[in-house]
Amino acid sequence: MSTENNKSPAIGMISLGCPKALVDSERIITQLRSEGYQISNEYEGADAVIVNTCGFIDAAKQESLEAISEALDVNGKVIVTGCMGVNEEDLNAIPRDVLSVSGPQDVDSVMQAVHQSVPIKHDPFIELIPPQGIKLTPKHYAYIKISEGCNHKCAFCIIPSMRGKLKSRPLYEVMQEAEQLAAAGVKELLVISQDTSAYGLDIKHETQLWRGNVYNNTLLDLCQALGELGIWVRLHYVYPYPHVEHVIPLMAEGKILPYIDVPFQHASYDVLKRMRRPASSERTLEHIQRWRELCPDIAIRSTFIVGFPGETDNDFDQLFSFLREARLDRVGCFQYSPVEGAQSNKLDGQIDDQLKEERWHRLMQLQQEISEDKLEEKVGRTLDVLIDEVNEEVALGRSYADAPEIDGVIQVYSNKSLQVGEIVAVEIEEAGEYDLIGSALS
Repeated sequence: MSTENNKSPAIGMISLGCPKALVDSERIITQLRSEGYQISNEYEGADAVIVNTCGFIDAAKQESLEAISEALDVNGKVIVTGCMGVNEEDLNAIPRDVLSVSGPQDVDSVMQAVHQSVPIKHDPFIELIPPQGIKLTPKHYAYIKISEGCNHKCAFCIIPSMRGKLKSRPLYEVMQEAEQLAAAGVKELLVISQDTSAYGLDIKHETQLWRGNVYNNTLLDLCQALGELGIWVRLHYVYPYPHVEHVIPLMAEGKILPYIDVPFQHASYDVLKRMRRPASSERTLEHIQRWRELCPDIAIRSTFIVGFPGETDNDFDQLFSFLREARLDRVGCFQYSPVEGAQSNKLDGQIDDQLKEERWHRLMQLQQEISEDKLEEKVGRTLDVLIDEVNEEVALGRSYADAPEIDGVIQVYSNKSLQVGEIVAVEIEEAGEYDLIGSALS
C-alpha cells in the first residue's frame, strides 16, 4: 500500500478488458489522486477496491466475476464499474455485497461510491498529481482515446448499447492531453476509439484554433496536429472509409507511424452482410493496394472472425484467399462466440465448435507463413526500435510495425546499456515466425 500520506485512504484498482476500458481506469485513478486518495497495489490493506469489468464475451465476464469475488474475499469493500454494469443478466451475476455497480465511462458514479464508503479526511488539494494524469501503461507509451461510443450496428457487437453513440472529443481537448503526455516523456501515443475513422462526424467537423493554426475536427487534421509533437503516433480501430487514404501520406512523410489497425472482420460479402458490416473484399483489396502505393512501408494489422453464423465452406475459402492475397503484416483471429444481447444470436446456421477450431487453425497457419515471409524481408534493414524491457543479456523493443502487447517484438543485443523508453537504431539480423532479432548500432 502507498505510504506517501498515511492519513489518506488508499484505493485498490484492477482494470480488465480492452485499452478503451484502460483509459476509463486511468481517468478514475487520476480523479482519485486529484482528490488526495492514494492508490494501492494490493487488495489487502486498501480501504476499498475498484474493479473495472469487461462484459464483451463470456470468458471476459467470467474473469471479471472472479476478480470481483477475489477482491471481496481479500478486502470486502468493492466498487464495480465497466461493461458488466449495463445489461440485466450481467448485473444479476454480480455479488450483492459489492458497494456499488456502474457502467463504462461513469467516473462520477465511481467517485460518488468512493466518497460514500471511504470519505477523505483532509484537504483534497494537498496531494499533487502529474499534469498528464495517472497512467497504467509504462511511462514511455500511452493510449489516448479520441472518441467514445459507436454509430455502427454490427450484429455481433453490443458496444453501442454499452457505450452509446459516437461522441468525439474536441481536437483541442485531445491535443491538450497529448501535449501533457509528450511533456511527461511519453514517446508513443496509441490513438484509440470504437471507430477512429468516424472522429468528428458527430460534431460536424467544426473548425477551431489550436496553437495559432486552424483545424477541423477530422481524423486528418487530428493526425496532422499530433504529428507536430515529434513522438510516435499509432492509429488503432480505423475503418476503411475512403477518406482514410488522405491520412496515409502523413505516414509516408514520417509525421505519424506507417501503421494502421483496420478491423476487416471477414472477406465474404454474404458474411459481412450478415454481420451488418460495410465493405467487400474487392474494395478492401483496392484500399490496401492504394495505401501501399502511397506508403510502401505501411504495416497493416487486422482482426477476423471465423465461424460466424451461416459461414459456409465457400465463405471461409473467400476469407482464406483474401488473406493470401492481402498479405497483411499482423493478424488476429477469433472464433465466433455468442455475446448476450447481440443480434447475431438470433441468426440461423450456428457453426459447430470443432469446425470453428479447424478454420481458425487453417487461417492462423496461413498467417504464420505470411508473417515469416514479411519479417524475412526486414533482415538486413535498420529500424528504429522503442525499448520496452531491458534484461541482463537482451532488450526487448518494438518498431513502427509493432503495437504493444498485440504484435511481435524485436530482441535487441547491444554493447552498451540500453534504457526503457529509449529509441535506438537496430540492424535486423534474424527473423522468426512473429519476432525479429537484431543488434543496436552505436
